[in-house]
Amino acid sequence: MKPLVSILIPAYNAHEWIAETIESTLAQTWAAKEIIVVDDGSNDQTVEIAKRYAAKDVQVVTQANQGAAVARNTAYAHAQGDYIQWLDADDVLDPHKVENHVCRIQNGLGPWTLLSGAWGHFIYRQSKVRFVETPLWADLTPVEWLTRKMGLNLHMQTDNWLVSRELTDAAGPWDARLFRDNDGEYFSRVILASDGVQFLPEAKSYYRNAGFKSISHIGGSNKKLESLLLSMRLHIQYLRSLEDSERTRSACVRYIRTWMPEFYLYRLDLVQQLKDLSVELGGAPDGPRLPRKYGWLESLVGWHAGRRTELMLQRINATVTIAWDKAMQRLETGSGTTGTTSRGNHSQIKK
Repeated sequence: MKPLVSILIPAYNAHEWIAETIESTLAQTWAAKEIIVVDDGSNDQTVEIAKRYAAKDVQVVTQANQGAAVARNTAYAHAQGDYIQWLDADDVLDPHKVENHVCRIQNGLGPWTLLSGAWGHFIYRQSKVRFVETPLWADLTPVEWLTRKMGLNLHMQTDNWLVSRELTDAAGPWDARLFRDNDGEYFSRVILASDGVQFLPEAKSYYRNAGFKSISHIGGSNKKLESLLLSMRLHIQYLRSLEDSERTRSACVRYIRTWMPEFYLYRLDLVQQLKDLSVELGGAPDGPRLPRKYGWLESLVGWHAGRRTELMLQRINATVTIAWDKAMQRLETGSGTTGTTSRGNHSQIKK
């Protein structure tokens, strides 16, 4: 009997993209699947659009707004599958993604092996997707995966994985305390419970860059900063539980240094906590540094003014890039809006 795969989609105000996302699940070549959309209290047309697919065996569940982690836990509570495919409401799966992963399982993998796949990012035009290989694109032990992720500032997207029910249950629910980086913390727990990660380059998913409405964009939010700090502490705890060595502690120190600038403009109390943690791990209580390309700003106007200028320039660049890609998408498809659905080369998805 073929294993059933549950494709679970939490959604909040995703009316522009939810149709395309659902269509990518219906297009999966693996037939033994169920599709569950959990609307987390949207105040746009997300529910109405999702319910149009109910006749195609898409289950739509609604709840009051409680955040992405709770929506994902709700989705899993409704799932019957042997394997879980998580999917954000503005991303797209390659038609063969699930089948490629399941076929690898049927070639001898047990339920405690976690499967990952390649992911590419784009803005509006899926035809312009970019796949950028990283050191995580490999078969890795749990400790090596987490060491590379944290020490090299790498990540995999929520959509990249296929997770057995056994691993899902062992990892436990998504942490509802985490508003920022709940996916990074969750999959670190899944990896911790696994016997290793197997990477399949042909199992592809497509991630839409979000702009400034994404949960991943922090922007000085106290809620997001406190959530990020908690996630960081948990990451460090997980890695050290696997191997508490000089190399893993060094990876943790680099991890702290990478993310400290997010706190430095807004929450010096949290910065001090990170400095104390760095010293505990054998690092120095260093302050943040601007990236090399912006180093001249730091020497000219100081770190704080330089950091604000860096963020402003990044925002301007991203805004122009997003607007250009949106305009080109409209020109290429002849569409006056971004809410149309087509499974061709021009997916319209937003994160």
